[in-house]
Amino acid sequence: MAEEELIELKFRLFDGSDIGPDKYDPSTTVAALKEEIVSRWPQGKSIAPRTINDVKLINGGRILENNQSLAASRVPVADVPGGVVTMHVVVRPPNSDRNQEKQPGDKSKQNGCGCSIL
Repeated sequence: MAEEELIELKFRLFDGSDIGPDKYDPSTTVAALKEEIVSRWPQGKSIAPRTINDVKLINGGRILENNQSLAASRVPVADVPGGVVTMHVVVRPPNSDRNQEKQPGDKSKQNGCGCSIL
């Protein structure tokens, strides 16, 4: 494959640090990009994804879908010949604590106040 057909990407993390830049084939899926992000995540960060489902990629204000190819998810404004495309990475915070707090059958933790102020 010709060098100019590859897309150069870097991934901007929540704290302003980056993963990359690296060059990718346009047929690479968003899910494959997320797998690489999870595997290359810097050690020592307070927030870290465990799976690709914990990661959202944003390009040009759009959240990219896992089944899209890189070519299909490109935003024309971001296409600068020879430039690096920056995709923003959003990590879903772990919600295991929230799931334990809100059990569907647990009525005691629900607020049942029906007050009206006149």
